[in-house]
Amino acid sequence: MSGVSFLERLLDGVVVEWLPLGDVTKYEQPTKYLVATKNYSDDFETPVLTAGKTFVLGYTDEAHGIYKASETPVIIFDDFTTANKWVDFDFKAKSSAMKMITSSDEGKTLIKYIYFWLNTLPSELVDGDHKRQWISNYACKKIPIPCPENPKKSLEIQAEIVRILDIFTEMTAELTAELTARKKQYNYYRDQLLSFKNRNVEWKALCEVGEFIRGKRFTKADYVEDGISVIHYGEIYTRYGVFTTQAFSQVRNNMAGSLRYAEPGDVVITDVGETVDDVGKAVAWLGDEKVAIHDHCYAFRHSMNPKFVSYCMQATSFVAEKAKYIARTKVNTLLVNGFSKIKIPVPYPDDLDKSLAEQARIVAILDKLYVLTNSVSKGLPCEIALRQKQYAYYRDLLLSFPRPEEVAA
Repeated sequence: MSGVSFLERLLDGVVVEWLPLGDVTKYEQPTKYLVATKNYSDDFETPVLTAGKTFVLGYTDEAHGIYKASETPVIIFDDFTTANKWVDFDFKAKSSAMKMITSSDEGKTLIKYIYFWLNTLPSELVDGDHKRQWISNYACKKIPIPCPENPKKSLEIQAEIVRILDIFTEMTAELTAELTARKKQYNYYRDQLLSFKNRNVEWKALCEVGEFIRGKRFTKADYVEDGISVIHYGEIYTRYGVFTTQAFSQVRNNMAGSLRYAEPGDVVITDVGETVDDVGKAVAWLGDEKVAIHDHCYAFRHSMNPKFVSYCMQATSFVAEKAKYIARTKVNTLLVNGFSKIKIPVPYPDDLDKSLAEQARIVAILDKLYVLTNSVSKGLPCEIALRQKQYAYYRDLLLSFPRPEEVAA
């Protein structure tokens, strides 16, 4: 499909008018819909949303103040980061730093059309800028509305663009659903392998098999393109998996003496996070050299297979135990003294060679399953990424309406 020629045929010579977003939308503050507690559970029904990458923070049993997006679909827009999501199911909101955007008149402008166009805009976010973005910036941006003087024709054009883009998003959604099912399967087999039922194993506290070394602080101002490799705590739950061989960031070389490092084979653990699941997330450092770690990280130094330890720390039973040692204040914080008492399985504790061989065997099995469900270069995540690129390509083509200055030229 040629997006430009298709768009030309679809428009069939009609006039396109560029109108401020604020003229075709209305917004609502989330005040009435904010969740009161963080008592989240998968057993509850109502999702708690953020416009950011995490999207669904958890589920609440609160019955009041629910936004009925199943009746009126909405765009949730983070006023500080400009991140946004399409929502067509009932929810509660996590933060007041969010706007709920709807069409001011669905008889003239489809909210789904607005959503697709909104995501063609390049990010203009400036680091350190804390102003509210919707009123000060985005409400003034202009959106192309085909033949607004003929609402029926305009809606037909908008609906056709939405229909095509929905096909791409549905294909991605199907793959995402398949990935979710595979991840559940992976979690099941991981937990079974690490349960060691009726096998020669001793469960030992982390403090019995290793020690925790806390990192040292560095800031964004310290980052450089070529310097000392570092792991920032935020990257552990956004950029790393269960293990890694490379660091994604570097800081100034003259900081070398003030930093603390994870050695090859250490497991690096976060001690803060936006959600309880983020806190205590672990990544095995398998790089050839030591890597500096942030002061919201701990390097767990031990004599076991590092990937085995990291996989153990992802197990459902371990995560449930970990939750007991998280201080749920304004920032969720790991209480490492308690965390160090959590036990992990040590197979064949009286035979080091046999123990390491068994750990390696389990790691090899989990590695294969992990690649299928988590690798961005292989397996389903790779296919999903390709579909998303395809969707973005056609979205940009289908919404590439000529601007007034281009028509004049």
